[in-house]
Amino acid sequence: MTKTFSMTTLMAAAAITATFAAAAPAYALDDVSYGTNWLAQAEHGGFYQAVADGTYEKYGLKVTIVQGGPNAANRALLIAGKVDFYMGGQLGDMDGVKSGIPMVGVASIFQKDPQVLMAHPDQGIDSFADLAKADTIFMGNEGYTTYFEWMKKNYEGFKDEQYKPYTFNPAPFIADPKSAQQGYLTSEPYEIEKQAGWAPKVFLLADNGYSPYSTEITAMQKTIDEKPDVVQRFVDASIEGWYNYLYGDNTKANALIKKDNPEMTDGQIAYTIAKLKEYGIVVSGDAEDKGIGCMTDARYKTFFDEMVQIGVEPADLDYKKAYTTQFVCKKVGMDLKK
Repeated sequence: MTKTFSMTTLMAAAAITATFAAAAPAYALDDVSYGTNWLAQAEHGGFYQAVADGTYEKYGLKVTIVQGGPNAANRALLIAGKVDFYMGGQLGDMDGVKSGIPMVGVASIFQKDPQVLMAHPDQGIDSFADLAKADTIFMGNEGYTTYFEWMKKNYEGFKDEQYKPYTFNPAPFIADPKSAQQGYLTSEPYEIEKQAGWAPKVFLLADNGYSPYSTEITAMQKTIDEKPDVVQRFVDASIEGWYNYLYGDNTKANALIKKDNPEMTDGQIAYTIAKLKEYGIVVSGDAEDKGIGCMTDARYKTFFDEMVQIGVEPADLDYKKAYTTQFVCKKVGMDLKK
């Protein structure tokens, strides 16, 4: 009787405990916000994936993605402490150091910047160097003052007279067969082929020597100092999100992207993912054996030296304040690549 009573009592107690556990609220998640650099798109897919499939929650985070766009100011929100992380880049972070703003890149999701130049087919422009033959190159002002300076320094024949402002309207390029135009590997070539009915020649700057990291996770130094565990968890979860987005079921992530940006199409998303893989935008270089997000001192210095060479950054800039490698290159999530 005593043994039976004891077992019954234990079973009842276990049932009560389970009931209370089920009714109790889930453990508190750390609220985190991430400001992107443009409207929702597949180029942001890994972050949406980590929201959609619960990866952020698995890491104890409740993440809000703050969509960028033409009227957004997410970089300013980061500086003001209104978002915790921002989709930054090397030049922006180094400019922050130059301006005394302690912005720090903690991971680089893209090993290659997707910036491209495009030309018409059948115009004798078959290599990056051949772009010097173009009568006109449509570029934004930022490109003109950065990578075009790099082009003039490292290739023969490029000259300022080729430059015309790019207004994010491809019509002038489509109409002029002797012209070239800037673009993003994952978007403009797709749109031009839809509008013009022909595929442009595409030249990725990253495959021709221009080497910045891109699509970084940037934080303020204060966040790194005060919440290093949150930073590490956000970086790790985002990395897992990117592996799952590229190599797993990304259906729910794409639904979230289209919810935030209703103009986004399934065709554009599929094209973007294919190009991210084909060109090794996310997984290449150090990311091949150290994991997505990896940044190294040597690679960072290479780009800094390139920018010093063309006068974009001063040689005495303490560029090492613009990034840290403490949160990356740890092979996180590599087992998720199928």
